[in-house]
Amino acid sequence: MGDTSISRRTLLTGCCATPVFARTGAAAADEESAQFELPQTGDQLVEVGHEAEAKPLTPQDLGLQDLLLAWAYDPRNKIVRNGSRLNMLLLMRFEPATLGDAERQLAPEGIVAYSAVCTHQQCWVTDWLKSAQVLQCPCHQSQYDLRHSAKVVGGPAPRSLPALPLNVNNGILDIAGPFTGRVGGEQQQGT
Repeated sequence: MGDTSISRRTLLTGCCATPVFARTGAAAADEESAQFELPQTGDQLVEVGHEAEAKPLTPQDLGLQDLLLAWAYDPRNKIVRNGSRLNMLLLMRFEPATLGDAERQLAPEGIVAYSAVCTHQQCWVTDWLKSAQVLQCPCHQSQYDLRHSAKVVGGPAPRSLPALPLNVNNGILDIAGPFTGRVGGEQQQGT
């Protein structure tokens, strides 16, 4: 059993290949502003690298222990919230019985959603170590237990990854509420 991770090419393609809209004035400013907003209640999820399709994710899009990176998508205004690197989400599916009590409340059909931004230095956390059953940051090797509130189980990260509660509405995954904590790394002290 090998460890898996998202390839650098997939990650960069998804983050850099966003649709360009030829709009001007207030509409363009509003759209750009909405792209930077954190995920909102009622937003759907779209896979990183497939933003242009804006196909909402369903529970069937995730197999057991498949790591999937996603952005929030405002279906009313047709805006992908990919304007900030802090908005990237990671999704994984587990057997519901293996999740901690807190996760079961937030994870329909065993699908957990967390910020993909390491709480140490804001790298994207993308390496699922199947043999150890932890998510690892490729920058400084902080490790998180996704079954138990993304608790830090190794490395320098000072706190858990914030969770994002999900719902399934009409067969589509959507966001049920705000993050459970502050997104991002630690504040740098001094100059």
